Amino acid sequence: MSSLLQLEQVQLAGSQRDRLTSLSLRIHSGERVALLGPSGAGKSSLIAVINGTLIPQEGTVLWRGRSLQQRNRRQRCEIGTLWQDLRLIEELSVGQNINAGVLGRRGLPWALANLLFTIGAEPCLQCLRQAGLEPQVLGSEGLDRPVQQLSGGQRQRVALARLFRQQPSLVLADEPLASLDPAIAAEVLDRLLEQDADGSLAHGAEAVLVSLHRPDLILRFDRVLALRDGRLVIDAPARAVTPGELRDLYAL
Repeated sequence: MSSLLQLEQVQLAGSQRDRLTSLSLRIHSGERVALLGPSGAGKSSLIAVINGTLIPQEGTVLWRGRSLQQRNRRQRCEIGTLWQDLRLIEELSVGQNINAGVLGRRGLPWALANLLFTIGAEPCLQCLRQAGLEPQVLGSEGLDRPVQQLSGGQRQRVALARLFRQQPSLVLADEPLASLDPAIAAEVLDRLLEQDADGSLAHGAEAVLVSLHRPDLILRFDRVLALRDGRLVIDAPARAVTPGELRDLYAL
């Protein structure tokens, strides 16, 4: 498997203690990775370092062998994030929010057109279906429906559709199952991990990393990374992680 992402001795400072400490890992093409750890362990910080939102004080972060910070605007689209708070734009429609996924690959005229009306309807609808939301659920307004009118589960799927519209090579998901009822949570995870007949991810990404508070779901993944107090304490195939290791991970 080829290495997509490489972190070496990454150190990220916090107000009271380091958020990440001497952290080294690699993510390879073809992997479905679960990221575990108790609250405050550093999972969201790690995701923010991987997508370039946070810059570590020490260490290196390489994307396809090059410094993460040297990517141009289009290359930054190769890493896509489904944030826990979704980060939808409340003033815009469903279609406009989905199209936000490709703003990094488009010019200013396209971005301005998207603010005025919904464009690229067919790709938006395709991504919405891929995220598990049939367009008829949106009612007569369809893609023009204001996103602020949607339920929590529908908003989650719009955020997922925006991610699929981006077509990233690496998908990051920060606690995507939080605050969802079990049925919707199961479907969202299915959409993130779904594979085609050849074993590749159905949404076209090369790899996916999902932050979870659900250790009971790790067998859905190929590999488990686990953080505690900003340190990597587990890096193993999912089937090799023992119940004892999981108990120790969450022990107070």
